[in-house]
Amino acid sequence: MSRQRSRGTRSRAAFVYSDRFGSFYYGIDHPMKPVRLRLTYELIREMGLLGLNSSCVVEAAPASDSELLLFHTPDYVRVLREANTGIIPVGGSLHGLGFADNPVFNGMYEWSALSAGASIQAAELVAEGKAEAAFNIAGGLHHAMPNRASGFCYINDAAVAIKYLVNLGKRVAYVDVDAHHGDGVEYAFYDTDRVLTVSLHESGQWLFPGTGFVTDIGVGSGRGFSINMPLPPSTGDELFLKVFEEVVPPFVEEFQPDVLVTQLGVDSFETDPLTHLSLTTNSFEKMVERFRSFRLPWVALGGGGYDLSNVARAWTLAWGIMNGLGARDVIPHDFLKRNGDIFRSAYLRDTPITPFSLRDEEMKTVEADLYYLKHTVFPLMRETREKQV
Repeated sequence: MSRQRSRGTRSRAAFVYSDRFGSFYYGIDHPMKPVRLRLTYELIREMGLLGLNSSCVVEAAPASDSELLLFHTPDYVRVLREANTGIIPVGGSLHGLGFADNPVFNGMYEWSALSAGASIQAAELVAEGKAEAAFNIAGGLHHAMPNRASGFCYINDAAVAIKYLVNLGKRVAYVDVDAHHGDGVEYAFYDTDRVLTVSLHESGQWLFPGTGFVTDIGVGSGRGFSINMPLPPSTGDELFLKVFEEVVPPFVEEFQPDVLVTQLGVDSFETDPLTHLSLTTNSFEKMVERFRSFRLPWVALGGGGYDLSNVARAWTLAWGIMNGLGARDVIPHDFLKRNGDIFRSAYLRDTPITPFSLRDEEMKTVEADLYYLKHTVFPLMRETREKQV
């Protein structure tokens, strides 16, 4: 397998990208708009965050069928190939294709293979020590299952990339901060202690996919290695960060992974049209900075985000952090002029907001879930880790 990678010495960060990312099209009324990826790349460039001495840009290459088969079934990969023409193939509906969430469109297989290939490249770069961090903004499509599409996702690039790393003998911690539960990735590793999955998300009581409850902790040798923290609508920055700090660092540090994989979905933001967590760039930046503080080889993936401005601004901030830089705040005037119908603000960062106050019973549920994770699940994982050592 030959891929273009960074040349010369090790880079602090690698940005895995293709101009083709933004050319695919789910349909006029579909909330998933790959053009957001081109918008993000252009904003990063306009903010002077490309061409840095600390980083490189790597041309994305599509995954092969054998790589997709690390997680997906042969029949499913075959059906996806047949659907690339934009016509629903025979049996496509049995694999979740053609429904409102998962339309069949021209180039669907190519889009999926390219996204997954970029995530594998990111994994290769950090596993081989060619980059400290690698960012695939087209990745993080965490709902796809082995034999069906789900939640706008056709290939689960995160699961494929993590399988690749596990096959190299790596222990992987996967942390997902998308508003939606990372159900497909959790499913892939629910019965193994080689991968820790952590998902902080809006509760399945209110939001698709209706899974990811705190008592879903893994089975068999994986018991205690699947961590879920469901949250109520209007959680807001302050509470989300509190939960993040009480859950993510202790579990990741106890697990002692070789590689950190993060899903940086930004559909959790206040203005996202599909979700209700009411976050802003303020908490997002702090979380990304915390990920960097782990000093682990780091594969960063995109994810959800259906307000295009939020996606471009947040992932630009994330890329700056990966390079050890604080991005300036003011978006260049010429860029805003070209994209004035998308951006409501001339700044990368949001003004802090105060979300609606949570009801007492909602706060009690959050506190009870934190207690369960700390006093029931964490000891399970620690006990297994001690036996391994």
